Amino acid sequence: MARDAPGGDSCKELDQRKYDADENVKIICLGDSAVGKSKLMERFLLDGFRPQQLSTFALTLYKYTTNVDGKNILVDFWDTAGQERFQSMHASYYHKAHACIMVFDVQRKVTYKNLNNWYKELREFRPEIPCIVVANKIDADLKVTQKSFNFARKFNLPFYFVSAADGTNVVKLFSDAIKLAVTYKQNSGDFMDEVMRELENFELQKKREDSDKEENCAEEKPPST
Repeated sequence: MARDAPGGDSCKELDQRKYDADENVKIICLGDSAVGKSKLMERFLLDGFRPQQLSTFALTLYKYTTNVDGKNILVDFWDTAGQERFQSMHASYYHKAHACIMVFDVQRKVTYKNLNNWYKELREFRPEIPCIVVANKIDADLKVTQKSFNFARKFNLPFYFVSAADGTNVVKLFSDAIKLAVTYKQNSGDFMDEVMRELENFELQKKREDSDKEENCAEEKPPST
């Protein structure tokens, strides 16, 4: 069942924000259970922001608006909400994603080893999107920041040491992920991405035209006696 964040007409507000935005991007989070994906999301969104949240059994969806290079960007952050317990995600989770944040727990070696499986699955569905590797929970032992984690270097991926507990690098991580997602969407050479972009532009234009028609009808309607 969908659950709205506090606020009566939040779904209508989200729809309106979607069509007011210059761009809409989707960023997914991957990684083993309990590595802190949700905590990172909440730390970023609640650090001076008010998220609109919709939850289902399969995922948690966070809506966030920001400005990138003068454009109003609506970001859909997708969190796994427990699906990762099965060591695999449904194909729809990856559909139309523009960037990925892949998290492991520096205190649990198995979560680092499993990055290979998550990355392999990601590339099966989204072979070209930007992917950021995140070492979470560094607050437990700052010495881990002196270690070398070769996974990110092996695949030439951006790498961040972060802490959901104290906020270290969290805002930078998500801000950079948003910029990468926007850049990817605007410059992607993937054929299906181009088709989806054209469809989105068509739907956006149609919505705006329908909205204009409704406003014109309201203005032309004679006052009731």
